Amino acid sequence: MDRLIAANYMLNTRRGRIFIENLTAYIFLAPAGCLILLFGLFPVAFAFFVSLHRWRRFPDEYVGLANYEKALGNLGYILFFWLALIGCAATLMLSRRLLRRLRETKLDGQAAALLAGIVSGYAVLLAIDWFFKLIPVIMLIPRQVRGRNTSLALFMEKFGESFLSPGVYEAGSLLIVGLLAAIVIVSVVLRRLGAGVGGEVIVLSAIVTALLLASVFLLRLTIHETELAIAEARGAGESLPIWSQLVFISAGIALIAGAYVIFQRGIKALENRRFALLSLSGLSLAVGGYLLMAEAPAALTAGDDDLLQGFWVTIMYASGTVPVQLTIGLLLAYLLFQPIRFRAFFRMVYFIPYITPFVATSIVFRIIFDAGQYAPANRMLTLVGIEPQRWILERTTLGNLLGLPDFLAGPALALVVIMIYSTWTYIGYDAVIFLAGLGNIPGELYEAARIDGASGWRIFRHITLPLLSPTVFFLSLVAIIGTFQAFTQIWILRTGAVGNKVNTASVYIFDELQNSNRYGYASSMAFVLFALILLLTLFQNRIMGRRVFYG
Repeated sequence: MDRLIAANYMLNTRRGRIFIENLTAYIFLAPAGCLILLFGLFPVAFAFFVSLHRWRRFPDEYVGLANYEKALGNLGYILFFWLALIGCAATLMLSRRLLRRLRETKLDGQAAALLAGIVSGYAVLLAIDWFFKLIPVIMLIPRQVRGRNTSLALFMEKFGESFLSPGVYEAGSLLIVGLLAAIVIVSVVLRRLGAGVGGEVIVLSAIVTALLLASVFLLRLTIHETELAIAEARGAGESLPIWSQLVFISAGIALIAGAYVIFQRGIKALENRRFALLSLSGLSLAVGGYLLMAEAPAALTAGDDDLLQGFWVTIMYASGTVPVQLTIGLLLAYLLFQPIRFRAFFRMVYFIPYITPFVATSIVFRIIFDAGQYAPANRMLTLVGIEPQRWILERTTLGNLLGLPDFLAGPALALVVIMIYSTWTYIGYDAVIFLAGLGNIPGELYEAARIDGASGWRIFRHITLPLLSPTVFFLSLVAIIGTFQAFTQIWILRTGAVGNKVNTASVYIFDELQNSNRYGYASSMAFVLFALILLLTLFQNRIMGRRVFYG
């Protein structure tokens, strides 16, 4: 009874009320956090785990970075090396933020709060390690009970044995010790310092610890796998200058980054210094570009030719669809924004292709662009005196069909058909978004411009386009990400006759997963595609984001 009275008294104090408020907030956020962890972070982490193994339907042996090396050649080692360095840099930045926070608060018991965060971060990594050691063992249960009288009791027996299997039991024991230590230390620290600032310090230090250990693990993994590759190459009498390529390419990237910083400072510097700084940045860019062009192809020579072809097809697909659909969508939106008759009807008509199922419209396009001479597309060509084409069966490039040189070959005609379909599908969506942007432009600006004698083109160039820049930025960002992830329409419209001429990276990854059952290799390629999309997004946000006018 005395303990209950004491607990009630503590909860009625200021510190107790703050604790209850924080606890209530975390309880309300817990369901959303569980959903994010279960459907957001866990699939990504598990896919990375699979990519480090030879995985065909069931878990197989650990292969490290072999799948990435197979996909990208020596460049895979370089990318992981830089990823580990980026993780270390992020750890350093968070550490500086943590130290700055400690100086601002002047918290008593800083060492205890830091210790609690370090133990908590380590416990989180122990939990991840135990979980990913347990999952492959559980996934092998169907193979173990195959051919036997399966029952729930047998499955539960094997499931219980999974927790006692070698490696899993040891990891589980360490996890229990780590969790108990973290719970005890965190409880003592929060009781002494409170859940406000003390909790923030614990969370930050836990994130720093987990990120640092993960970066160190990734760096050690990269170095270990590189040493194994070098030893294997030397044993076979081959030369594999992975580290020399890493040094050269890393130096080129560093020079380009340094040149960019110098260029930015040169713009802000005095006029008499600007020339020298710009000259230095130009020289650095030239040297870095030379190193990248000279060494990067050597790193890519051992890569998967089909995957590299898939990336090239993806780039051509994005380059041929995004600018066209944005341009036509903007023109349609500008026309439909004018006071014309049946404006609402035309807006609905142009939006229909986007909401129609891809499967249905893709089949219609297969019929229109069939290789037969009576196909609608070929009949239209015959009317204007052009020979019928094979369309979706044609693997010859568009440039070769037009008699252009090889360096202007461009995409295959089958890929052009897919580009036409994608452009037709997304024009209506872009037009609707552009219409929303046009509706937000104040009409007074147009009236003032007309009073000043501005022509229609000048109004469009100096008023409409600048004020539509946020909409253009959003649509271009979404369109580029969408084209690099495009799958459904390409999968339906492609044929065996064109081979890999229309296989984008996402289609090739699905082929490896579905037809070859190489789950580990497909997961590694998916992470490569994810990294490429992320880099393009960051680059686009950096370059185009500065040119967006928000009014």
